Amino acid sequence: MVQTRVHNLLVSSDGYAAGDYVTLEKPIGGAGALFGKFDGRVIHGIHGIDDPVTVDRAMFSMWGQGIGAEIMGRRKFGPQSGEWPDDGWEGWWGDEPPFLTPVFILTHYPRKPLEFANGTSFHFVDASPEKALRLAQDAAGGLDVRIGGGPSTVSEFLQADLIDFLHVVIVPIVLGSGVRIWDHLTGLEDRFSVESVSTSSGLTHQLWNRNRRV
Repeated sequence: MVQTRVHNLLVSSDGYAAGDYVTLEKPIGGAGALFGKFDGRVIHGIHGIDDPVTVDRAMFSMWGQGIGAEIMGRRKFGPQSGEWPDDGWEGWWGDEPPFLTPVFILTHYPRKPLEFANGTSFHFVDASPEKALRLAQDAAGGLDVRIGGGPSTVSEFLQADLIDFLHVVIVPIVLGSGVRIWDHLTGLEDRFSVESVSTSSGLTHQLWNRNRRV
């Protein structure tokens, strides 16, 4: 069954998944401490490194498995707001974005797509979560769709009951402020079966699987 998935959603102990403001110098708004134990080398599989295969790395490596398209919010793509400036900005990731699939960016200011040699393409759409998901599913070629963030976008898709699987990583830090992930989601746990595993790094991985719909 084709699924809509969230992976590697890093959340502080007090519930924040990003900082308050995104700038060129601070892509996640000053919440960089969330990524202190994240190993991005394994997002396409653990075969790419010589280091031990830990539980953390195995969990992080699910990010790219069976994904045919991604949806992300505008703030994950860049710090700009309003009309797109003519500044040549093509995202935080340079000439080789890691997605390798079509990516649909939610924005009130659509623009022409950007395409990269490694198979990544960015499509800028003014769409509801439901419409964006349909577009991504059509582009995914029968594979799953990943909701890539940021936290506000993940929350919108959870509120719309469009998420089938959610991988949350609780990081043992206290941010004190930022963008919360669980606001407006009271009772979310009733829709999911939740498993947790804690590792020697101090991270706790939560796997939320949507209960079978009837």
